[in-house]
Amino acid sequence: MSALRELYQEVILDHGKAPRNFGKPEHVTCESNGHNPLCGDTVTIYLHLDDGIVEEATFEGRGCAISIASASMMTEILKGKQLGEVSAMFERFHNLVTEDEAACEGGFDSEEFEKLMVLSGVREFPMRVKCATLAWHTMKAALQGGAEEVTTE
Repeated sequence: MSALRELYQEVILDHGKAPRNFGKPEHVTCESNGHNPLCGDTVTIYLHLDDGIVEEATFEGRGCAISIASASMMTEILKGKQLGEVSAMFERFHNLVTEDEAACEGGFDSEEFEKLMVLSGVREFPMRVKCATLAWHTMKAALQGGAEEVTTE
């Protein structure tokens, strides 16, 4: 089990140090800002939608390795997804980090979901759940209009 935990930590640190899809794209159809006042994480999620499909997903922000890694992995997985799939993915990811794997039905293909399993350990640390879910809540707000800043409090 410790080898698996070490692998998970390596993946989180890799995404935290070299986040994928970092920056504001040229074309944005929706965006939202998120903030975790407890630890200071901030994130802005940028999405480019075309005919109900996420064509591009990027982010900017600063924060702990878990927050940045979660945003990085989320943006990788969202590309090419229909809005209905994105909603199901949000629910399944939220269950992953707050419940357990048994509560994680649908929304991802198994390979995508396995990538996110590295974040499942945060459920043992309730304060870190907010770090892992900040980008996801901010993405959901962007899809709903993103007028107000998302906060984890």
